[in-house]
Amino acid sequence: MAKKNAFYAQSGGVTAVINASACGVIETARKNKDKIGKVYAGRNGIIGALTEDLIDTAKESAKDIAALRHTPSGAFGSCRFKLKGLAENKLQYERLIEVFKAHNIGYFFYNGGGDSADTCLKVSQLSEKMGYPLQAIHVPKTVDNDLPITDCCPGFGSVAKYVAVSVREASFDVASMSKTSTKVFVMEVMGRHAGWIAAAGGLAADKDCDLPIVILFPEVPFGKERFLAKVDSMVKKFGYCSVVVSEGVKGEDGKFLSDQGLLDAFGHAQLGGVAPVVASMVKDALGYKFHWAVADYLQRAARHIASKTDVEQAYALGKKAVELALKGENAVMPTVERLSDQPYKWKIGVAPLDKVANVEKMMPRSFISRDGFGISDKCRAYLAPLIKGEDYPPFKDGLPQYVRLKNVAVPKKLVAFKV
Repeated sequence: MAKKNAFYAQSGGVTAVINASACGVIETARKNKDKIGKVYAGRNGIIGALTEDLIDTAKESAKDIAALRHTPSGAFGSCRFKLKGLAENKLQYERLIEVFKAHNIGYFFYNGGGDSADTCLKVSQLSEKMGYPLQAIHVPKTVDNDLPITDCCPGFGSVAKYVAVSVREASFDVASMSKTSTKVFVMEVMGRHAGWIAAAGGLAADKDCDLPIVILFPEVPFGKERFLAKVDSMVKKFGYCSVVVSEGVKGEDGKFLSDQGLLDAFGHAQLGGVAPVVASMVKDALGYKFHWAVADYLQRAARHIASKTDVEQAYALGKKAVELALKGENAVMPTVERLSDQPYKWKIGVAPLDKVANVEKMMPRSFISRDGFGISDKCRAYLAPLIKGEDYPPFKDGLPQYVRLKNVAVPKKLVAFKV
């Protein structure tokens, strides 16, 4: 019987280290060529499987695959596309199996967040129901750090490092201008429901670098008067203040401050733009001159300042996904298990997908300061190891050198399918 091929795809918002996971998957599969045939990547995520738009990673050199480890974004293209239930869209599921059969695919590696875990679980359930042997392994990824069971998510550590560094540097800047100009700087970061990324802004200040930082978490209902009083007190004490606001901050009425009524492809509220809302409140009520910035794609694309810990974990989880598949595991996700904070030690565990899919891990209240505007010592102990270490990409003429794969298409065998 011919060796089974593998399918790998990237889903959702990409990160600075998702390609490191891809590298882990592909390199490990290549080392087990006696058990795994080719690794096909889905062009633009699961859509690549539905449309039979597969990429033959065997056409890429070992050097280029290795270079994925230091290249940001999604090398094969990603997507925001969530499979509905089997009863709602049976044709799509049957199409997946049809494509997998046509290309002798027996391993399914889906690299993404919570919605991707749900897709991976559904694919596993479908293959069993339709009698087609397929091992589905979810490779965790999300800058939001909101997947359950795993201690942290690949992608988060590097975003946290970028935010902490940016807030520290911007705070130094505004401090130098505060006497005659800007007194408040507002930085908006990602985080729909969980405030992990916003919390990372708190790392900018420490015992050796006292900085006035106010953090607005999605987990803490926004109270305008309390917020303004906090900012005002900081400016009067330090002469300036930096505010880190999560895009998912909600008012006491439960509505997103930045909700414009738009939805993304997953049906979630399209957020973004809360920084100018908050900055205007400061200007109108306190009269302080301000500047604001939205980190947006910059925070998740910043491979030049990625966390070494994050890169190592991303690669290790991709590698482990293949090893789990070869051991016969199915419908599981490799996880990070923390063994200690100081020194930071971790190992890889395994979680069943039915415990991961559609579950969000929020910031514990114990990680937020009593007044709701900062991080606790417990949170600092959790976050600090995740941003440690540098893993710089190679530079040439002052710019980072990232790989662009050839992404050669696999010849199609089936009739076209419209998504």
